[in-house]
Amino acid sequence: MAKRITQNMPALELPAELLTIQEAASRIGMSVRYVRRAVAERQIAFHRIGRSIRIDPADLAAFVHAGRVEPMTTESIWHELRSVA
Repeated sequence: MAKRITQNMPALELPAELLTIQEAASRIGMSVRYVRRAVAERQIAFHRIGRSIRIDPADLAAFVHAGRVEPMTTESIWHELRSVA
């Protein structure tokens, strides 16, 4: 069996907290099915520990912020209309 060399490996930090699918769903106010689908479609980064799936709260926050849509303003509407013409 090969011997592992661990002298030069950097120390990896574990997240302070990992959420289950149910905890992640309740934290963002969505259904468990929605979170499972987002994980299956690789929209949310996750950790697989054995057969369990855990989500880092920072990854969940990144997923929520990635879906942010800015409100429309009159300036943005005119800008869009000018680009069409």
